[in-house]
Amino acid sequence: MSTRRDAGFTLVEVMIALMIFGMIAAAGVALLAFSVRAQGASEVALDDTGALSRLSSILTADLAQAQDRNTRDVNGVLLPAFSGDAAATPLLRLVRAGWSNPDQAPRAELQKVEYRLAGDGLERVAYPALDGAAALPPALLLDRVRTVQLRFRYRGAWSDTWQGNPRAALPQAVELVVTRADSRLYRLLFLVGTGAGRVQESGSGAPGGGAGGGTVSPGSGAPARVPGGDDAPR
Repeated sequence: MSTRRDAGFTLVEVMIALMIFGMIAAAGVALLAFSVRAQGASEVALDDTGALSRLSSILTADLAQAQDRNTRDVNGVLLPAFSGDAAATPLLRLVRAGWSNPDQAPRAELQKVEYRLAGDGLERVAYPALDGAAALPPALLLDRVRTVQLRFRYRGAWSDTWQGNPRAALPQAVELVVTRADSRLYRLLFLVGTGAGRVQESGSGAPGGGAGGGTVSPGSGAPARVPGGDDAPR
C-alpha cells in the first residue's frame, strides 16, 4: 500500500527561493542607490549652471551700464570710475546706472559696485552711496572658485589691468576667466558701456565672443550663450 506525502516545500526549495529573492532585493537596492546618486549629481550640475548664468547676467547688467563717474572711499580717497586687476582687491570696481528707485528715496540713480574673491567665493559688493559710504553686505555669486583672470580691451589691444587712461575712462570689453575647484575653466566676455559698436573692431590678440552680452565658454566645449538681464539684484 502506497503512502501519501504531505503537501508543502522542502528545505532546499525554500533556500533556493530565499536566495532568488535576496538577489532581486540586492539588485533593487543597487538600482535605487544609483538613481539617488544620479539625482544628486544632476542637482549639483543644475545649481552650478544656474550660478554661472546668474553671474553672467549680473555682470552683463553692471558692465553694460558702466558710467564715467569717479567716486571717493570712506577716507575721501578719489577712485577711478572703472578699475580692475585680478591680483588686487577688489578684482573689479565700477559705477553703474539703472539702479531702480521704486520708493523714490533721496539717493542717486548711480551705484558703485565691486567684485571680490573671498576665499573660494566670488562676491558682489554694492554701496548705498557713491562717495564716503561703507559697503553693504556682500552677495555670493559663485562658490568653489580656484582662480580668476581678467583682461580689458581698448582699441584692439588687451591689458591685464585697467585704471583708466588719458583717452578713455572705460574699456570697451572685459574678459573674465574663472577656474573652478574641479579644474573646469569658464571664459566670459562682456561689453562695457556704449562699446557695443566698437568691440568687434579688428585687432591682435582679440578673443572670439558674442557682441551682445555675456558668453560662457567651458574650457572643454563650445561657447554657450547665456541671456543677460536688464538690471542686477541688490
